Amino acid sequence: MSFLLVAALFPFLSLALPSLHTPSLHLRSPSYRPRIITYYADWATPKSIDYALFDIVIFAFALPDQNYQLRWDTDQAPNLLANVVHEAHAGTTKVMLSIGGWTGSRPVPSYFSSAVATAQSREIFANNILDVYMHCDLDGIDIDWEYPGQTGEPGNTESATDAPNMLQFFKVLQQKLPPGALISAAVQDSTFVGPNGQPMKDVSAFSQFVDWITLMNYDAYSTRQPPGPNAPLSNACGTSSEPSQNAVGGYNAWTSAGFPPSKIVLGVPSYGYIIESNARRLSERSSYRAYSEDGTGQIQFQSLINQGILTQYPNGSFRAAESSGFTREWDQCSATPYLRSNSADQVISYDDIESLSIKAAWVKKMNMGGVNLFDVHGDTPQHHLVHALRDNLYTQPTISSSVVHSPSAVASPPNTIPSPTSTVSSSSNALSSALPGGIMLIPSRN
Repeated sequence: MSFLLVAALFPFLSLALPSLHTPSLHLRSPSYRPRIITYYADWATPKSIDYALFDIVIFAFALPDQNYQLRWDTDQAPNLLANVVHEAHAGTTKVMLSIGGWTGSRPVPSYFSSAVATAQSREIFANNILDVYMHCDLDGIDIDWEYPGQTGEPGNTESATDAPNMLQFFKVLQQKLPPGALISAAVQDSTFVGPNGQPMKDVSAFSQFVDWITLMNYDAYSTRQPPGPNAPLSNACGTSSEPSQNAVGGYNAWTSAGFPPSKIVLGVPSYGYIIESNARRLSERSSYRAYSEDGTGQIQFQSLINQGILTQYPNGSFRAAESSGFTREWDQCSATPYLRSNSADQVISYDDIESLSIKAAWVKKMNMGGVNLFDVHGDTPQHHLVHALRDNLYTQPTISSSVVHSPSAVASPPNTIPSPTSTVSSSSNALSSALPGGIMLIPSRN
């Protein structure tokens, strides 16, 4: 089962979403086709991957060193990348290399800031990237600097001129790479910090040199107490302690600063977080205990299944297994699910087929550049999460007798989001959850 989307004929009483900035190019162009992208982490490789499901695979990570050359973060990375390129290029999937990442932005001291600081260092850095690009037969470069003008992880270094220097670096990199090479950047929900220490109010110049930015709309609360959503769609209740850290907030921040929606890709997670808590709801805000394989508190979607916490029901949905002691709840303020166990005193904030379907439908509605999954190994071997994203980006909606496909619903921004029900009907076309702007989620058989 996948979730397909249709536009509702009638309005619904709902929670109001924050208003969205609506740029002049909001209307969809005839050639509009959002991208399906995923990160491929070299420290957590998937058992299998169907490359045909993806337009682009971004291999993570390479790191800049003190000489502005690229080094690998694991010994097996070069061979893994070569295999990814070989298998992806057997079809039409492109492969990019991501430089940086959270820890990759912090060899002590950080070398991103100095690598882009002068015309000479930018030239050296770009030439070294070009060497790796050509040697590895890549199709593009992703810059994941966390974060220009900000400390990021403790021990990182930054400069007030990081953002303008990075803009000049992107210009040099575009000139160095072959024609048609892709360039992207992973960014926060807020715009780059400028020389005045505040988010930049005009980032339009960056769009000239990058093909897209990925909004890293995840890790909003991680394992903090009290528990909060990992990847909120919006601050629908208006009571979040992180009111700008959500997909709608990121869209508003970047588009109001002049960045085109068609070049904004929404980052979505294939993982959640385990929080030791007996909270009954997400903050704004049994016999089973979930465990994190890497000790960080992160738990992959597939791990929730492996640990017997989630199970797939006959209608295709993934719900809490009755024997697990967990119950699946829905946080209407962020449009994300969470799992709660009173016996284990645990709360798990995560994303699933339903919440990712909503995010993908919103991306399509807003004419954004696509979605980017971090990362592919957290999905099931059958790629349930990816199929939910693809279905809602590419599949034409099924029109029932109670709905119409309204042009006005496509052109106008989201403004409402009712709470989904906790179950999905397998015997009818009953609406299971509502999307912003009257776009509805319904079950459909594949």
